[in-house]
Amino acid sequence: MHKLILPLLASAALAIAAPALGQDAKPLAGQSITVLMPSPQGPNIASDFEAETGIHVDLQTLSWDDIRPKLVTALVAGTAPADVTEFDWSWTGQFSAAGWYMPLNDVIDADTVKDIGVAKIFTVDGKLLGIPYTNDFRVMLVNKKHFTDAGITEMPKTLDALVTAAKKIKEKGIVEYPIGLPVSATEGASTSWYLLTKAFGGELFDKDFNPLFTSPDSAGYKALAFELMLLKEGLVDPASTGLKDSQINESMFAQGITSIMISGEPGRLGQMNDPKQSKVAGQVEAILVPTASGETRSFGLPEALAIPNVSANKEAAIAFVKWFTSKDFQKKNAVNGFLPTRTSALSELNESGKLNSGDALVAQSKTVEPLFPQGTPPWYPQFSSGVNTAINSAAKGQMSVDQAMEAIASAAKQAMAQ
Repeated sequence: MHKLILPLLASAALAIAAPALGQDAKPLAGQSITVLMPSPQGPNIASDFEAETGIHVDLQTLSWDDIRPKLVTALVAGTAPADVTEFDWSWTGQFSAAGWYMPLNDVIDADTVKDIGVAKIFTVDGKLLGIPYTNDFRVMLVNKKHFTDAGITEMPKTLDALVTAAKKIKEKGIVEYPIGLPVSATEGASTSWYLLTKAFGGELFDKDFNPLFTSPDSAGYKALAFELMLLKEGLVDPASTGLKDSQINESMFAQGITSIMISGEPGRLGQMNDPKQSKVAGQVEAILVPTASGETRSFGLPEALAIPNVSANKEAAIAFVKWFTSKDFQKKNAVNGFLPTRTSALSELNESGKLNSGDALVAQSKTVEPLFPQGTPPWYPQFSSGVNTAINSAAKGQMSVDQAMEAIASAAKQAMAQ
């Protein structure tokens, strides 16, 4: 999940500029708000917004993994962590049940909600709690030069073909560990397993939230067995048991040490193809997620902006949310790696040829499914923690696949009971 989240303009020359609001449209000038979002963010966000609205922004950023604990601690205490905060898809059930956030139905127009289709993921009991600003979903990222150097002319469409390609890259001595896969006790390990569960043709739960992954012939079971096979075959670095997905992306894939990111983030393309941030600029592209059947699948992990009920500056906070999620700003902010959530913005970027791996991203976006068709449950954070803890133990050889699956099922049962 941060999940860095960003796409990928082929041209990084676009300057970030706010959508024009008119020179006199500054009714809230002089007010100040705090905004808490994951790092990194564009360097000019606060200054551009203030120039357009007269509202001062104290933009605070933390790593994605550190934001939720900060939010929960403050909100449980009845204090505002910021006037506008990050609101991840996976927190929707929990935050809705707690009643911490302001419904936005009356301040966000219907055309915006229609244009941002994934807004429904943040709607609970008719209440729109967050406005999605980044259209994150999973693709596969590959170093196409490594594939070419290994004599691979066709990108894999099946998991078997993926393994064959990785082995060839390893045998040619191009890299020692071709596949990037987090298996630490972090969210990135959870989302990778979810993706592979879908790649093996399955789901996590049935409609009543009964686990579907404990049987050896289930997709979830096969997914973890597949991950352990990759480790055993030397296709994944054993050090991945202690690495977050961001570390594997930035310290391995972006350095040319790894050839394939199993659970790739579209937004990484801009970073990976930027010579200032990456040693593999010009070598990275997105491909459709390979699956057991060859029919690609993916799931969405959108992120939104939301306003705590305890915010003392709601009007100015609403203005920021509208500005940041407007079509003009989404198109311009794509240079910073945020894949637009507005259908109109995404289409216009791709049609203009400014979306790196645009055809693959548009094709994959059409296959994106919700991880939980019933809606993200309030107990998701506890469940995910149980998932990545079990995966980490299995990757370290402390659990068998059977034991890990039973541990995850137990974690789900305990999470639901809380």
